[in-house]
Amino acid sequence: MSEHLRHVMAHARRVVVKVGSSSLTGPGGHLDETRLGALVDVLARERSGGREVLLVTSGSIAAGIGPLGLTERPTNLELQQAAASVGQGKLIHAYTQAFGRHALDVGQVLLTSDDMVRRAHYGNARRALESLLTLGVVPIINENDTVATDEIRFGDNDRLAALVATAIAADALVLLTDVDALYTAVPGSPGAHRISVVHGPEDLGGIDISRRGSSVGTGGMITKVEAASMATTSGVAVVLASAKDAGPAVAGEDVGTLFLPTGKRDTTRLQWLAHAARTRGGIVLDDGAVRAVVSRRASLLAAGVVEVRGQFEAGEPVDLLATDGTLVARGFAGFSAEEAGQMMGMSTDALGETLGEHYARELIHIDHLVVL
Repeated sequence: MSEHLRHVMAHARRVVVKVGSSSLTGPGGHLDETRLGALVDVLARERSGGREVLLVTSGSIAAGIGPLGLTERPTNLELQQAAASVGQGKLIHAYTQAFGRHALDVGQVLLTSDDMVRRAHYGNARRALESLLTLGVVPIINENDTVATDEIRFGDNDRLAALVATAIAADALVLLTDVDALYTAVPGSPGAHRISVVHGPEDLGGIDISRRGSSVGTGGMITKVEAASMATTSGVAVVLASAKDAGPAVAGEDVGTLFLPTGKRDTTRLQWLAHAARTRGGIVLDDGAVRAVVSRRASLLAAGVVEVRGQFEAGEPVDLLATDGTLVARGFAGFSAEEAGQMMGMSTDALGETLGEHYARELIHIDHLVVL
């Protein structure tokens, strides 16, 4: 494992680091500035060594728990928003002071899920982060908990970190948490051992990742594995490690669990389509069309379509589904749902003869499609 880690991390020029609430807070939910400062020392050292570092941080709600006199993280949305409003200022102030001791400036970036599922917003967020990096500023990214609603929340910052890593084409993502690695069973139980390297989904078969995180945080091992999968399919290496091992993890030492990249970097447009897009409908494919799209990487032809679902216009993102409902791909529709419904099941020649030459082409071109 150490060889893999050294190779991946030693050559990672752009690194996204995510830290959870439980790693930044002490008893009672108060922000622990000693823990925060120790993490900043690690990141500042890497930044001074020439790496570009982005920090995705939880902790705004947790930082507001103590000042509001609460005994635990609130479950009520309105109280969460109030705690975030109080805590976010404390959190960014602490980061500003801690990075300032290393003569580094920080820039606060607050995002909602809506900023990532809307293509224009996604591009704006990416450009803002790129500008901060160009200016030598360390981006401090968090979900905008104060205005987020149940419908548009990320739910945890693991997914946010993965989306950020893919959006800005990071070389590596480090997920810091309150456990030191992924284990074959509950850590400490008989026979449980650390999983050093995950080469792909097949390495995770039979492993129980259902346990939740701490009472302060929102995530658990499931969200971290899902985030790792999202990032690795876009060519980003991922290390899952304990926050106390932040230094060794970022340096590439043999700690935590390394998830090796399973896919290649696509264009930003296709990365957004695969991981962040909010689709407007679905197109159901027969078995032959599924094989053509998935195995042969072919364009989607109307002849292989058996059903059109939802309402969408040409150019909007849609899901491509097998007949059993499995999501196999996503693409930018070449035609509206109404047009696609008229075209389904027809050969290209028949489309030209029946509907006109404008329709004698693929429903979704391969360049506008991503297999999941």
